[in-house]
Amino acid sequence: MPRISAQDQYLTVVNLFSTDAAEKQARLIGAMQEIVDAAAYPGWISSTVHTGVDRFGTANVIQWRSGEDLEARYAGEEFRHRTLPLFGEMTTSIRLLQTNVVYTQRRAGLGEVTEISPNRHDHTVIEVVGTTPENLDELVDALGAGQEWLSEVPGYRSHTVLRGLAARGLDGAFAVTYSQWDGKAAYDAFRALPDAERSAAAQKSQARLDSVATGRDWNSYRVVHTRSAGN
Repeated sequence: MPRISAQDQYLTVVNLFSTDAAEKQARLIGAMQEIVDAAAYPGWISSTVHTGVDRFGTANVIQWRSGEDLEARYAGEEFRHRTLPLFGEMTTSIRLLQTNVVYTQRRAGLGEVTEISPNRHDHTVIEVVGTTPENLDELVDALGAGQEWLSEVPGYRSHTVLRGLAARGLDGAFAVTYSQWDGKAAYDAFRALPDAERSAAAQKSQARLDSVATGRDWNSYRVVHTRSAGN
């Protein structure tokens, strides 16, 4: 199964598709699975398809050997004249986010590697956090090492920080967090906890994030399909 690791140094593309109906979400998932199962692009490493839980939409976390390989895919006739128009018919927004994994953290006892697979049954949360170019380093650190206190939160499994490099469908500097939880109930309880009841470390990290973030958008997901090159 694919793993998320800063050591691998892959280009990680987080493709986020929003839609407005369950039927369109199902069609998106079917189309994405078909593309993933046929993938044989030079430099393609893996793709992991997620279906939206809190809001209609999908996510595809794709690993590439390099930016040049990705741009060759984007320039291809299939992508420009079939894939994008097909997704455009079913979506209300498309964001294609190029990133590098810069930080990973797991709860003690969960091993040394962050894996993503439908077999793990994670409740996955993907959040896009905007900032200004001059504050991107601070944002990335605040989302990464500044969140060590998360390991003490009930239901937390792991989180990964991805530094934004370039994007289609999103303006400005950004970072992405990819977190895994025991279930929706655990994450919802964490999200709903009043600030006054959070730990001092949590309140401090929130204030730090608020000082540099210009916008935050998230959805929760369930991994439904994955495939790697050679499989």
